[in-house]
Amino acid sequence: MSGCGTLVTVNDPDLPESARTTEPEPAAPHPTARRSPALIAVAVALPVALVVGVLVAAVIAGRDPVQEPVALGTVPAPAAESPECAALIEALPEDLGDYGRAELVDPAPVGAAAWQADDAKEVVLRCGVDRPLEFNAASALQMVDEVQWFEVPGEEGLDASTWFAVDRGVYVALTVPHGSGPSPLQDASAAISGALEQRPIDPAPVPNP
Repeated sequence: MSGCGTLVTVNDPDLPESARTTEPEPAAPHPTARRSPALIAVAVALPVALVVGVLVAAVIAGRDPVQEPVALGTVPAPAAESPECAALIEALPEDLGDYGRAELVDPAPVGAAAWQADDAKEVVLRCGVDRPLEFNAASALQMVDEVQWFEVPGEEGLDASTWFAVDRGVYVALTVPHGSGPSPLQDASAAISGALEQRPIDPAPVPNP
């Protein structure tokens, strides 16, 4: 006799031998039929939790790294404590292009500010500095948002240039890493235009040949 379970003999002593029959024992349920709803929910939720964990880790890894305060040395800046420099420092934006405003290590120089990128490169502004020695009547200037800038390339091994705003009541120096694009200079120019009154330039005489 074919069946899904084991045959069971009926042993009733009142029945004749020929009437004794066998009945199939109920088959055991398939293993999948015994899974509770809770187990199924856990099985579904576990891969979802793993995916969520991976996404959270990716978001955390993509956050900006914590930046350390920037240490600035002292440079000659006779007008750093002037009202003009105080007004400019107050007007500086939180971002210059891709660079975010950074804290300065105490004691911080007066009239100075810095911004940092994610790769730790820095843009540094100093207000009230001396007129650059290279700036004379024959120097080429670049106008950015109504501010006239004079560029002094960095020394060999220094991957940055320093730009001097030369048409204000005080000289402002902005040191920008190479490859930073025009945004830092443009954003600094906007702050300078709003905080400092424009003045005629005062270059040194052209040196004798």
